Amino acid sequence: MSQALNNTVKGPAPGTESVCPACGDAESRTLFTATDRLYHTTKKVFSIVECRRCRLLRLKPWPDPIELRQYYPDNYWYVPEMEVAGQWLEHYRRAVLCDHTRFVRQALSGCGETGPILDVGCGGGLFLRLMAERGLPVFGLDFSLQAAEVAWTHNRVPAVCCSLSRAPFAPGSFAVVTMFHVLEHLYEPAAYLQSAHELLKPNGRLIVQVPNAQCWQFLLLGENWIGLDVPRHLLTFRPRELEVLLDQCGFEVVRTKYFSLRDNPAGMATSLAPSIEPMARRIRRIPETPNMRLFKDLVYFGLTAACLPFAMLEAACHAGATIMVEARKKS
Repeated sequence: MSQALNNTVKGPAPGTESVCPACGDAESRTLFTATDRLYHTTKKVFSIVECRRCRLLRLKPWPDPIELRQYYPDNYWYVPEMEVAGQWLEHYRRAVLCDHTRFVRQALSGCGETGPILDVGCGGGLFLRLMAERGLPVFGLDFSLQAAEVAWTHNRVPAVCCSLSRAPFAPGSFAVVTMFHVLEHLYEPAAYLQSAHELLKPNGRLIVQVPNAQCWQFLLLGENWIGLDVPRHLLTFRPRELEVLLDQCGFEVVRTKYFSLRDNPAGMATSLAPSIEPMARRIRRIPETPNMRLFKDLVYFGLTAACLPFAMLEAACHAGATIMVEARKKS
């Protein structure tokens, strides 16, 4: 989420944009070209290329840090007016986060560690609020000052605004570190995973979620699949590539889940009809009457519901649109 913006501080080293960040190979093949379909922050066309050696997908060319910042609109992943849109929306957002909260609770109960949860890229903090309501100590970290403020004021959870490598926490502070949709935004995802490794307790758990380039949605929709999210997603992982990255950073995978009630069906709906996605419309400040806004919202949520059976089927075949992984430190 918005924590991923912190990677713009460093950016790619000169001359490295054309080589695979995973294996260093310079040979790649172009799959297709695309631009920003969701937020319309640019008309620039980018390529999605696949490394010929390890098959990792990446954006090409990589934007430099200043350029990349321009592709993240204000209130990215948090729109204040959506928070007060009504109780029905709050109930919906709580309901679709059940996969995330259940997955993290199972990881916490299985690791034998006690202590707080750190959510990297916490946004407005609703996930942490749900965990705190279950009596668990939580902290949020986000690069967006506004998001951290909302986490404190609206969802009443502590959050800091900083990079993960400079987080004000001692090594071994956390039982669980979560990164929901963060790694795909980073120039150097390994650096974040190594920081998480240091912050975790000896038997702590890392929870990572990323789009899955091995999903059926990508096969069907190609460059229109929202999991690519050009130009904000610099990398797109398959399960094997994510597992290799975690291994290189000192982790071993404990569990893998291919379904997210929040992300998989809604992601397909957004891929099919990005012009009616509620958050994108609000961020882009598209003029709408209240009745028109309500109508578009209802159409979008109806499309999301229609996509649910397909999303469940692909996930049951281990080809869901997202990968959620629980990992522990290697012994």
